Amino acid sequence: MQFLFISGAEIFFILFVVVMVFGADKIPGIAKGLGKGMRQLKDATDDIKREIQKSADVDTDFTKNIRKEIDDVKKNVEEVSGSIKRDINK
Repeated sequence: MQFLFISGAEIFFILFVVVMVFGADKIPGIAKGLGKGMRQLKDATDDIKREIQKSADVDTDFTKNIRKEIDDVKKNVEEVSGSIKRDINK
């Protein structure tokens, strides 16, 4: 298993040092704390993503309205230019 360029023996050594430093009875509490921290980080990133999407949707609606207005103007210009072209071709 190549995880962050650490081999299995190095992972085992790190776990051994952790057990020696903190003790076997403290490891579940440390793991629980790390799990809570990772969950809070994930929730925070999800909130940030949600806010970015929310603000992007507002901008998208604004640009859709502008695009619609531009298309209406193009349509009107084409109608006017079409009648002018017909008059020129006669």
